Amino acid sequence: MRKPGSMKGLEAFGRVRLSPSFFMRDFLYSEISSFHGIPNIPDNPDLAIASGTKLCTELLEPLKANFGDLSIRSSYRNATVNAYGNKHNLNCANPERAKGRHVWDHLDGNGHMGAMACVLVPWFTDKYAAGADWRALAWWIHDHLPYSRLQFFPKLCAFNIGWSEVPDRRIYSYIAPRGCLTKPGAGNFAGDHKEWYQGFPDVA
Repeated sequence: MRKPGSMKGLEAFGRVRLSPSFFMRDFLYSEISSFHGIPNIPDNPDLAIASGTKLCTELLEPLKANFGDLSIRSSYRNATVNAYGNKHNLNCANPERAKGRHVWDHLDGNGHMGAMACVLVPWFTDKYAAGADWRALAWWIHDHLPYSRLQFFPKLCAFNIGWSEVPDRRIYSYIAPRGCLTKPGAGNFAGDHKEWYQGFPDVA
C-alpha cells in the first residue's frame, strides 16, 4: 500500500482491519499530531499494518476476550510525530528506541518488527482505583500472553504493551514498587504467578 497522500487515502488506510475488533483508525489518533498539526501517517503502511496486526491478534484481542473493552490511550506514532514529542518532552521515547514500538512502520535497531500501544483495561482500572495492586494485571499478562514489554503508569493504571518478533519479556513500572518487575534470568520470571490474580476472569 502507498503512503496515503490525500484525505481519501488516509480514510481508506484507516479502514484496514487488523483483527476482529480493531481497525487501523483506532490507533492513529495522537494529541501531539492533532494539537501541533503534524500528520500521523506512516512512511511504510504495509509494515505498520503487519506489525499492528500482530499486536492486535496476539495481545489486544486476548485482553479484550478476558476483560472486556479496552481503551486505547496512545498507540501508533510516525517517526516525525515521535521525534517532535521527544524533543519537546511530551512523553515520547528516543526516536531510535521508539522504532518497532510506538513507531510501528520502522524496524527496531536489530532489524525486528514490532508494535506497541498504551491501553487501559476498564475492568481493572476500577479495581486499581479501589486499591488493587498493578502487579496483579502484570503477572496475569506475563503468564498468559506473548508480550515483549510492559510498562505501567499511575494514571488509571494505563500501560504500554508491546509485541515484537523477538520479544524482550520485560516488565517495568512507574507505580510503586517502581522499576523492573521481571526480566529473563530474574528469580521471579519463571513459573506461574496465579496467587497474584485470584478472582480474575477465567481464561477465555
